[in-house]
Amino acid sequence: MARDNSNNVLWFVAGAAVGATVALLYAPQTGERTRRLISKKIKEGREAAADTASDLLEKSRDLYDKGRRVADDAADLFERGRDLVRG
Repeated sequence: MARDNSNNVLWFVAGAAVGATVALLYAPQTGERTRRLISKKIKEGREAAADTASDLLEKSRDLYDKGRRVADDAADLFERGRDLVRG
């Protein structure tokens, strides 16, 4: 899942770069207006990347917590089994 999101961000950034390049080459508006447009698109790209990073961080924390609980449960079961064998 995380790999899919990082690939989406990568493709988004690549598309934004290609779009900005094409806009510069074929833009009918002034340089000032083109620069503002590119700045806006870069800002949108940064925000999308930040949102994706936040989502990935949250999912990573959830997975870590779940893994920790599973490991704790496994350790508890191991201890109980050992106590039964000694018992």
